[in-house]
Amino acid sequence: MSSVSDRLPDFPWDKLEPYKKTAAAHPGGIVDLSVGTPVDPVPELIQKALVDAADSPGYPTVWGTPALRDAITGWVERRLGARDVTHRHVLPVVGSKELVAWLPTQLGLGPGDRVAFPRLAYPTYEVGARLARAEYEAYEDPTELDPAGLKLLWLNSPSNPTGKVLSKADLTRIVAWAREHGVLVVSDECYLELGWEADPVSVLHPDVNGGSYDGLVAVHSLSKRSNLAGYRAAFLAGDPAVLGPLLEIRKHGGMMTAAPTQAAVVAALGDDEHVRVQRERYAARRTVLREALLGAGFRIEHSEASLYLWATRDESCWTTLAHLADRGILVAPGDFYGPAGENFVRVALTATDERIQTAADRLKA
Repeated sequence: MSSVSDRLPDFPWDKLEPYKKTAAAHPGGIVDLSVGTPVDPVPELIQKALVDAADSPGYPTVWGTPALRDAITGWVERRLGARDVTHRHVLPVVGSKELVAWLPTQLGLGPGDRVAFPRLAYPTYEVGARLARAEYEAYEDPTELDPAGLKLLWLNSPSNPTGKVLSKADLTRIVAWAREHGVLVVSDECYLELGWEADPVSVLHPDVNGGSYDGLVAVHSLSKRSNLAGYRAAFLAGDPAVLGPLLEIRKHGGMMTAAPTQAAVVAALGDDEHVRVQRERYAARRTVLREALLGAGFRIEHSEASLYLWATRDESCWTTLAHLADRGILVAPGDFYGPAGENFVRVALTATDERIQTAADRLKA
C-alpha cells in the first residue's frame, strides 16, 4: 500500500536551499523575499486580547465563541458588503492553508471527482486534490472547463502569485456558470485587503451573487492583514448548506482554533486602523521594490494587489533566481506555481524597510 506522502509532489521550497546559501553569503547578508511571511509586529491591541485570554484551561469549540462569530459576521458585512450574514454563514478555521489542503477530503471528494484551480496558483490547491485522490486540472478561464464531475472550483482573487484581480463582471459570470452546472465555488480572498491598483471584490458581494450564497464559500485570513501568521487564524463565510456539514466533520476531527487566538481575532476584526497602517507599510515597500526592479530591466505583470510583484527578465526563473542570489536577494521561482510561471519570479514585499531598501540598492548597483 502506498503511503499518503507518495501522492504528493516534492516539497518545492527544498529546491531553494542552494540559492539561499548563495544569497546568505553576500557580505551584506541575505534579503529574503521568497516567502510571504509577515515581519512587522503584531498590533498591541491584538497582543493584549491574546494575553487577556491566556488563562483558557478548557477546550475551545470548533465553531468558536459567539463573540468570534459576531466579529466575523460584522466584518463580512462591513468590509465585503455582504448582507444578512448570520452565525450559520461563518466558520473559523486553523489558518487558511490547513483548510485549502483538507477541504476536498472534508467535502467527501475522491476518485472520479474533479477539482480545478487557476493555471498560476498556490500549490496547496493541487495538494488538497491529491490528498483526496481526486482528479485536478488548471484553467485559464473556468467557464471553459468541462463541468462533468467538477465538484470544486477554486478562485483566487487577488492571486497568489500574480496579484491579478478578477473584476466584478468576471466574478458574476463565473458564479452564474458554476451555479448553472452545480459546481461549488470556493474563493480564496486572503489578500483582499491589499489592493493597490484595483479594488478587489468578494464573491459574497450581492452584485456578484445576486443576494444568495448558494454554492459559494469565501476564505479569509488574518495572517497578512493583521500580521497573525503565527496565530493560525482564518475563517470561511458563505453557504450554510456547505459550512454546516463542514462544522460537524471538523468537530469530529478536533480542528479547533485556540481560545486565546479566538479572542485575538475578535480584537483584530473589530479594528480597521491597524490594517490601514500595515497597508501603508506594504505600499511604501512595494513602490521601492517596483521601481528598483523596473530600473534593473525587469517587467512586472499584474501585481495590482496582494503582497507580491510578479516579475520577469524573459528567461528561465531559475536563471533569474541565480542572478538575484548572487546579489544577496532570494525570491521564489515562478514554476512553483505552475508551468506557466517558468519565466517569472515572485518577489515578496514582506521584509523590513531596511531590507527592502537594501534589495533596491543592490538591484541598482
